[in-house]
Amino acid sequence: MEKESSQDLTIETERVDDVPVLLAQMEKMGVAELLDEHFAMHGNWGGLSFGTVVVGWLSHILSQGNHKLNHVEPWAEHRLSVLQSGLAEQARALDWSDDRLACVLDHLGNDEHWDTFETDLSRHLLRVYDLSPQIIRLDSTTSSSYAQVTPDGLFQLGHSKDHRPDLPQFKVQLSALDPIGLPVTNTILSGERADDGLYVPEIKKVQRVVGRHGLLYIGDCKMAALATRAYVARSRDYYACPLSAVQLNAEQLRALLQPVWSGEQKLEAIERTNAKGEKEVIAQGFQIQRSQQITGADPYSWQEHLLIVRSLKLATVQERGLRERVGKAQRDVQALGERGKGKRRFKTVQELQQAAESIVQRRRVGGILTLSYHEHVTERAVRRYGEREAGIIRKCEVSVEVGVDEHALAQAIQELGWQVYATNAPAEQFSLSQVVLAYRSEYLIEHDFGRLKGEPLSLRPLYLASPHRVKGLLRLLTIGLRVLILLEFEVRQKLAARGSKLAGLYAGQAKRSTARPTAEKLLAAFDGITLTRVKQSTQKYSHVTPLSPLQQTILELLALPPDLFAKVAANPQSVAHAR
Repeated sequence: MEKESSQDLTIETERVDDVPVLLAQMEKMGVAELLDEHFAMHGNWGGLSFGTVVVGWLSHILSQGNHKLNHVEPWAEHRLSVLQSGLAEQARALDWSDDRLACVLDHLGNDEHWDTFETDLSRHLLRVYDLSPQIIRLDSTTSSSYAQVTPDGLFQLGHSKDHRPDLPQFKVQLSALDPIGLPVTNTILSGERADDGLYVPEIKKVQRVVGRHGLLYIGDCKMAALATRAYVARSRDYYACPLSAVQLNAEQLRALLQPVWSGEQKLEAIERTNAKGEKEVIAQGFQIQRSQQITGADPYSWQEHLLIVRSLKLATVQERGLRERVGKAQRDVQALGERGKGKRRFKTVQELQQAAESIVQRRRVGGILTLSYHEHVTERAVRRYGEREAGIIRKCEVSVEVGVDEHALAQAIQELGWQVYATNAPAEQFSLSQVVLAYRSEYLIEHDFGRLKGEPLSLRPLYLASPHRVKGLLRLLTIGLRVLILLEFEVRQKLAARGSKLAGLYAGQAKRSTARPTAEKLLAAFDGITLTRVKQSTQKYSHVTPLSPLQQTILELLALPPDLFAKVAANPQSVAHAR
């Protein structure tokens, strides 16, 4: 806040930016009311309600990209008019002190209260935004910290998806609604756990939220564990996931592809609409049906389809990589026989063969290169000279010829780009193309993780050491993730219905337009909006930066009142601050 004084003239400015939009969006979502319903505060809490404090804190996190507790109170002090206008007239900066925010995290870290709140929040959002779940995506990620590893604690060493195996980590399992990526449930677990056992518990949580069967659950190959597939099938739901090389090895894949190579099995083209609105073939495939079962105390059997699909782009990339490896292996093997300073000289065929086969193995081109080894022995008679006796000197030279088995190379190329998916979804409800295209949108949940761990939610770097508060923080950020996704969803849905695009979101590219703007770009469009308060003698006046046509359009697309920002200046508290 800046202040200028000239005798009895006082001018104060207060940043407004995107805060009113965020507060209004969370009001539509009913965040504060649901939080207050599920997190009862003791009598010493005082001030704003728990839900109101959380909403105010989330507006800071989403606006500033910063979750540090001690940054919120100073931020609120310089935006009191905005917070009082959007939340409650009695709001004070002290309502967001770091002590109070730590208390918020303690409550959000309560598993029982959070589970009931998240269930009600997800049900509420599905109803309010008229979202009918058909496909649910599941995946997990890790986040590291410098916290201490403790026995049975949240922070443990394990396989790091952030490529930091030296740091303790925790794991997050997330389920999200297709096609918008809206989180439905999430679970926070210790970092040493394997992913395979996380899917069934998360699916059970989704089933409690949705309350009906017939959904398609999509996950990676770790979801393809037989026990997980059996649970989904027994629950009268559907799964779709790729099979790993352990679940279907190379020999089994070749057996499935043999009818294709012999011409007995025709391939179905899988098309996708590209950015230009044109249809393009991205893959080819076919499907076969097989029986599946689990044994034991509670046996179960069901029918599933194997979708055998070849990605054309992946096959092209892999072929280029294979040919490059073959070329490098040829050059490396040929270099073994070259003479020169510093070059190793092989005395026997066995030494040369070992070196050549090591290259073939390292380049992964076994069976494609042909290697022929030659040994040339020369003898030379020498006369007696001094103490040296006359005799025969034998000299052995070894060499290798390297070639390419074109038939083997062609065979290897036709095996590239294939992936096998398993699903129990009925073909009349989910066709081959639908399942494959649905799986290829797995980036949606990866985008969720990217927002959680990067900007604007900025989980990393993590400054908390208490496992309980880490849980609370992550849960807080998943609420913020829902805010971003639904804000984005509303605007995109309206633009699609109108067949229009939004221009002016990209700095330096005024004419560039998009029908799929991100929430981050939409919120950034409100940067620079300022509340100005003027007081001279007994006269008081408040003014908010007039909205641009782009800002007015965004408010209209979000179904927010056009005077949303004007209300900040009209708020009696705004005028009262001028002194």
